Amino acid sequence: MSAEVLRRWVPDRPEDVATIFAEADFPWWIAGGYAIELAVGRELRAHSDLDVLVLRRDQARVRELLASWDLYVADPPGQGKLRAWRPGEILRQPLHDIWCRRKPEAPWSVQLMLDEADSSHWVSRRDPAIRLPIDQLGRTNETGIPYLAPEVQLFYKAKSTRDKDEADFEAALPLLDAPARAWLADAITMIAPDHPWLRRLLPISRT
Repeated sequence: MSAEVLRRWVPDRPEDVATIFAEADFPWWIAGGYAIELAVGRELRAHSDLDVLVLRRDQARVRELLASWDLYVADPPGQGKLRAWRPGEILRQPLHDIWCRRKPEAPWSVQLMLDEADSSHWVSRRDPAIRLPIDQLGRTNETGIPYLAPEVQLFYKAKSTRDKDEADFEAALPLLDAPARAWLADAITMIAPDHPWLRRLLPISRT
């Protein structure tokens, strides 16, 4: 797939995704920068894509819900290569990144992210020791749109921060209560013990 095609993004809005997923019988959450905006309650910046997180165990139901869409999986992840997600195909680790467009000639509009689960717990694909009860993984805004809890989204953003991730951290940090800060500090310590965000989180998380 050419670089030009890969760059053709016109992301949906969270409310568009909520309409698409209105009949979903599985949990899902807006992720990425839009999740931070939904938590903060205001727009922070322009977005080049829109992420939706679902659990890997629900992928067949996601595939059915989006049966009319044109779906591609990043294989291998992070290499700028996509291939069609075939109907009935079960995506296994490390495959987790699915690009979605309504039809082949349309721009990409949604990026699905598959994450792991163990019974009633979400499990980080970066380190299986990092867990959270699924019912604590997200929040819901005033219009009913589910989104990742800010501490979870900031954990994803902590891996290799860019200017927009730093801005999202500054916007979301005041929203985190002591347990959320403690969880985020512990999670970041496990993957990046020298991360600069820890200086902002640890004094509160350990009191």
